[in-house]
Amino acid sequence: MPKIKRTSQCFLNTTSGVTTNISSLNKPKNMTFSLSLILALCLFTVLASSDSIPTQNMSNKEREALREESRDMFYHAYHAYMDNAYPADELMPLSCKGRYRGVTPSRGDMDDILGNFSMTLVDTLDTLVILGDFAEFEHAVKLVIRDVQFDSDIIVSVFETNIRMMGGLLSAHILAEYIRKNAQVMPWYKGELLEMARDLGYRLLPAFNTSTGIPHARVNLRYGMKDELLKKSRETCTACAGTILLEFAALSRLTGDPIFEARAHAAMDALWKLRHRGSDLMGTVLNVHSGDWVRRDSGVGAGIDSYYEYLFKSYVLLGDDKYLARFNRHYNAVMKYVSEGPMLLDVLMHRPHAKSRNFMDALLAFWPGLQVLSGDLKPAVQTHEMLYQVMQMHTFIPEAFTIDFQIHWGQHHLRPEFIESTYFLYRATGDHHYLQVGKKALKALQQYAKVPCGYAAVNDVRTGKHEDRMDSFVLSETFKYLYLLFTEPQDLILNIDEFVFTTEAHLLPLSLAQLGNSTYNFRQSEEHNVLDFMRTCPSSNKLFPEKVRKPLRNFITGSCPRTPATKRLRALDFQASNADHLRAVYDMGITMVSLGDGKVRLFHSFYNAKSPEEGEMGLQFMQEMLELTKLQSLNQLAQLQAVAYTVDDKGSEWTALMAGPSHFSPELTEDEFVESEIILAEPSRACEDHLVNAEKVQNKILVAERGDCTFVSKARLAQKAGALALIVCDNVPGSSGETQPMFAMSGDGINDVTIPVVFMYSQEFAKLSTVMLRKPHLRVRIMQMIEFKRWQLAKEAKANETTTETSSSTSTKTAKKTKPEKEL
Repeated sequence: MPKIKRTSQCFLNTTSGVTTNISSLNKPKNMTFSLSLILALCLFTVLASSDSIPTQNMSNKEREALREESRDMFYHAYHAYMDNAYPADELMPLSCKGRYRGVTPSRGDMDDILGNFSMTLVDTLDTLVILGDFAEFEHAVKLVIRDVQFDSDIIVSVFETNIRMMGGLLSAHILAEYIRKNAQVMPWYKGELLEMARDLGYRLLPAFNTSTGIPHARVNLRYGMKDELLKKSRETCTACAGTILLEFAALSRLTGDPIFEARAHAAMDALWKLRHRGSDLMGTVLNVHSGDWVRRDSGVGAGIDSYYEYLFKSYVLLGDDKYLARFNRHYNAVMKYVSEGPMLLDVLMHRPHAKSRNFMDALLAFWPGLQVLSGDLKPAVQTHEMLYQVMQMHTFIPEAFTIDFQIHWGQHHLRPEFIESTYFLYRATGDHHYLQVGKKALKALQQYAKVPCGYAAVNDVRTGKHEDRMDSFVLSETFKYLYLLFTEPQDLILNIDEFVFTTEAHLLPLSLAQLGNSTYNFRQSEEHNVLDFMRTCPSSNKLFPEKVRKPLRNFITGSCPRTPATKRLRALDFQASNADHLRAVYDMGITMVSLGDGKVRLFHSFYNAKSPEEGEMGLQFMQEMLELTKLQSLNQLAQLQAVAYTVDDKGSEWTALMAGPSHFSPELTEDEFVESEIILAEPSRACEDHLVNAEKVQNKILVAERGDCTFVSKARLAQKAGALALIVCDNVPGSSGETQPMFAMSGDGINDVTIPVVFMYSQEFAKLSTVMLRKPHLRVRIMQMIEFKRWQLAKEAKANETTTETSSSTSTKTAKKTKPEKEL
């Protein structure tokens, strides 16, 4: 067997100033490579050089109590599922019953994770082993072998089925073999779970039959891609296609069947070729046949997150250098363009200096944990601290929050990513601060999510209202990472450092690399050079996390980021609702005069400034504000949508009301428009399974009120009813595009909406409502605002031209009559 080379991505800067090159480490054949070595090599000087003691130390007694509490939390949820839901895929904790595909009311695309294959139990098997509960693990494995089957006419998500079901089966098989040999239990086990994983693998393979090798997002477990509903399948997300390799490589190496790993490698190679060559960034949604990008937003959150994770972990698990090189290229690009201090804001992959949205989503909370594994501790501490403050502000980290830390989407699905990063930061630093963070997260779950029948997702963190939902990852990841955080590694029944966690927290052993893959040639690609394997670890001199967190302790004050007094306030950061900002501009000699309707005029006087330096900053601020105003006017006009209608009965005079676009629907550009009669949805918020007036909606433009469900859910319902377009009106009285910035509605990462969708604030919609009352069958036209302006200008120009021609014609006729008279 050839020696496996591990190439570390760091050069250590020791406190003595000596640089130690560890760029090539060879692993002896008889030695298992430990993931802890990666952490130790990059982080040992961090701990050794600290001159401070971790604050808020937690006693062993308290830590043991929290470990047992986390164990009790797991069993409360586990027994609630087994007693009330099994063999269903999920528990509905408020209804206290199981969620079955095709039986329980559909939730649309959300149900693609379900396959009627007892997902929660399969996803949870390895957690039972970590808890040391061999008896329940054995019982659960027998149930899975007896009850779970995959020969079903059901369309499922390839990504979710792989990480939850395939990962769960493989991890459980590996641990069953482990405890059979080391704990003398389950002597009857003969690899049944592995055979089930192989069966499932073959059912997922048809999804890879694309011209690019990038798999389809969905597949039918019985008919593959022959299902009629999948014939037009084209799009998938980057994370969906790039989170396959760990499980498929493990399946190939455990079964000896190389096809799974080969297909997964091909998909990763195809994705790498689609990166933007200038920025090294990836988009979030692409066409699996053409390779064209459908959404070019680039960040580290939803739609792309685990692609980066699997690049790095594929290197760790399989030993293929090219994945380390690719990860480093992407990582450097993310830290250059996406990272804004502790915040991570999406940009456009082809225009990386342009931010594509003003909010962050909860899924990016995994990023600090990945940074810890890759050896970049300082930014991991910073981003984690920012997320912790968001959590303290809202009790839970909301599904999405804005750059001023307000709630964008209020749901909290009991996600594990923040606890995962907390666990890795504690393992890397030993700082008891992270135990305190874990304690706060645990107590929040106990107080606000625990219900008699398990743990319920929070529908809105502002109200604490529950949702009848408990995802399988709550048992597979959330409680697992909580338990591991409060447990000493030596108290576990296995050496956790000899395993890699998948994105679903399933355990795959590093020893898999020794099995090899006879059909896949591991070689460093010519497209990579030595620079791709080098990244400098942060200076470890006095870098204890406490020192990194300290400057960020007041990062969130009230609802807005604090602007340090020593830092000049930029026009881009200015917020009129922030008292600190108002004080800062006043000190710079700037006064504001209200013009009404939420508009203000700024005046600057150098002599009114607090100091000459402040006066200079005031001049800079005014110049920036002028440039920003020009830029915003152009950008807003380019992005704004128009809802236009005729003012007069003849249809010659048109007026338009401003509306905002959406990220998940077709964009109306240039001369494209949709025109039809407008109709109100019944019920008004369009959040039920169907519309009461669905028959009347066909080929009309539907209007629905904001609230109760997501924008994209309303759009799917409108599309299902046959509407040509959807207008979502605001449910906040008095809101107006004249006084508030227009925003683009976001979806859920699945781009299946084919009709245009626009958003109107309440004051604009009130004007439209008035016209609708006067004209019951009002027709409206939805188009780009800038095109409406051009259309109006063209109409005016044509009218003027007609008037001029008429005038000219009259003059000519008059001239013809008068000319002979003058001659006479």
